[in-house]
Amino acid sequence: MARQLRPVDVARLRLHAQNILESAVATPVDAVHSMLAMQGQDLPGTLWAIGLRAQATEQEVRRAFDSGELVRSWPMRGTLHALTPQDLRLILPLSRDRLVSSLAARHRELGIEANDVTAARRAAEAELSTASPALTRKELFAVFERAGQLTAGQRGAHLIFLLAHAGVLCLGPFRGKEQTFVLLDVWAPALGQLPGRDEALAAVALRYFLSHGPATVEDFAWWTKLTLTDARAGAAAARSQLAELSVGGREYLASPQIGELATRIPGARSTLALPGFDEYILGYTDRSAALAAEHSELIVPGNNGMFKSTLVAGGRVIGTWSRTERAQTIDVHGELFREITDTEAHGLVRSLESYGRFRGKAVTVTTSVKPMARADAATGG
Repeated sequence: MARQLRPVDVARLRLHAQNILESAVATPVDAVHSMLAMQGQDLPGTLWAIGLRAQATEQEVRRAFDSGELVRSWPMRGTLHALTPQDLRLILPLSRDRLVSSLAARHRELGIEANDVTAARRAAEAELSTASPALTRKELFAVFERAGQLTAGQRGAHLIFLLAHAGVLCLGPFRGKEQTFVLLDVWAPALGQLPGRDEALAAVALRYFLSHGPATVEDFAWWTKLTLTDARAGAAAARSQLAELSVGGREYLASPQIGELATRIPGARSTLALPGFDEYILGYTDRSAALAAEHSELIVPGNNGMFKSTLVAGGRVIGTWSRTERAQTIDVHGELFREITDTEAHGLVRSLESYGRFRGKAVTVTTSVKPMARADAATGG
């Protein structure tokens, strides 16, 4: 029988599964590989998400991209993720055709046909395999333009997207603060034969639930952009290696180790500063375990798709944080949704000091409570 849990238990177990409470990984590469893929839209936030889990500095994380051990690309949902090159190859074929097909109307608007993609591919391969091993976005657009491919009005961005989904391009080494584009197979050659589709579905399902569980099959389908049929097939194939948990009558899957922790759940006193777009929030279609419905608008104002950096206490989001960069210091301001205890305040400062060590700068911390949160507290709301 599946073990019964509360939503907050799910949230705290996810902190453990994602190596946020206690890191069980030694390097940035291990941290990303253990997660299979990590949200990568916001590059500074992505670097902190990796550094947080590996207890590594920003420079150590950047070196993993510079060495070809990590890359960024669009393997799922049309969204940038950080992952190892081999895991990118594993995931790309699973939902690629469905995603590209969903953009067919937009590509017709942009005047992108099969021969245009071929021309862009040949130009990129010629430039990146001979003259330049890595190109910035602006430089790659110039290569497309010389090949007769217009790049204005998002056309260039969609050509890059299509070549990334074909497994031709990915984002690799840094040039200053910007990541450059490289040829995936030249920059990080494939290691052995990839599994067939059924085996790949099972492998991806297993690794998602091991790293993100407790989670539902619907969470997995949303995360990968797989059909629910494929998601169920992958989960069924991986089920014998997973623990089954129950929350309000719904089935959740997790690693056996997380299943064992369900009798003594850690993290009740944890206070954490997470980046925007972190997998802890975005890794699930149902985020209610960590994020109260009334706070969703405060995390994603106007539901515009831009996720703020969050403060998390005991597994629940209690506020957001922003930063102002200075030459040697970082001023951080936390905007809280409720009053916090002295213990939580000390934990918040310690977590933000960890962010400072990651960046190599001292951190000063100030906080405030949103007026609506004060009103709710005063009225018992």
